[in-house]
Amino acid sequence: MSCNYAEGLSKYENKGVLGVAEIFDTPELVEEKCEQLVKMMLASSHTVVHTGAGISTSAGIPDFRGPNGVWTLEEKGEKPAVNISFDDAVPTRTHMALKSLVASGHVQYIVSQNIDGLHLRSGLAREHLSELHGNMFLEVCTKCRRQYVRSSPAPTVGKKETGNICPGTSAERACRRGKLIDNILDWEHDLPENDLQLAFMHSAMADLNICLGTTLQIVPSGDLPLKNLKHGGRLVICNLQPTKHDKKADLKISTYVDAVLERVAKRLGVEIPEYRREEDPTKRDTYSVQWNIDVKMVKTLEKRYDSTIKEKNQLKKRCSTSSIDQDREELKRNNKKLKQEQPSNATNEGDLNS
Repeated sequence: MSCNYAEGLSKYENKGVLGVAEIFDTPELVEEKCEQLVKMMLASSHTVVHTGAGISTSAGIPDFRGPNGVWTLEEKGEKPAVNISFDDAVPTRTHMALKSLVASGHVQYIVSQNIDGLHLRSGLAREHLSELHGNMFLEVCTKCRRQYVRSSPAPTVGKKETGNICPGTSAERACRRGKLIDNILDWEHDLPENDLQLAFMHSAMADLNICLGTTLQIVPSGDLPLKNLKHGGRLVICNLQPTKHDKKADLKISTYVDAVLERVAKRLGVEIPEYRREEDPTKRDTYSVQWNIDVKMVKTLEKRYDSTIKEKNQLKKRCSTSSIDQDREELKRNNKKLKQEQPSNATNEGDLNS
């Protein structure tokens, strides 16, 4: 299937702001900002990366709202000149860097809006990834809900039947030949519950949320990076176009995401590996790999989330109280100083009047 898969989705008019001009920071400013980002990552104990279509453009897959994006051109009655198939696209430097940053402990979780399957194909483990809008290389059983990795993109989009039957024959939970559907959400579909729940909790717990290649216009995905702000977390946005949350960001980097990740990885001493077919689950036999989120993992994170948010709120309260106390002490000192100065000032004023 080609990357113009969006033609298979239902009609939807409200696709957000399209075709806004791209902005580029100077090379010197990019270096400075990447250094800032590295310091923020080193100071963070829980970093979450939010990825959008912009991280896959260097793989030949067009974005949606850029100057030459799918929906930008659609509005003009045109189509992208690039029409690479999902089979031919391979993970970018950003995908491979993120895999290594997770392995090195610098990134704890990735939340993706992308359906191209490139995070999966990079070799990133399922436990570190939420795919909010689906994955072109998956099929889902309508009965047992198992998710299977395909060796090629699904022939349909919009959660339609692919014509295949569930092969599930597990001893603990055999499937009675349920029908398989594709994993790609259409506009009217709800986001996958476990993926969304994990994405929300990780985003809220994060000391640092980093957004790569997204204008953050689609909700709820685009609002998740803000969930940590009320708990004292920080936000970084790396995107060529302006986003609706730029004013809330502690740092905005305007350049190609591959360039940012290469600089960040180098400063952190993390090697970016090349894509390897042997580590790509889609290169194994179809249905031999399952891609479900372990329910136990969700429950475990729920407990950790409750504890972490409670600690953050208590710390924020203590810091707030401490700040108020400091302000009060400073006010008292200033008042005392003013009282001490008043007699002297009165004398001076008297001398001047005499």
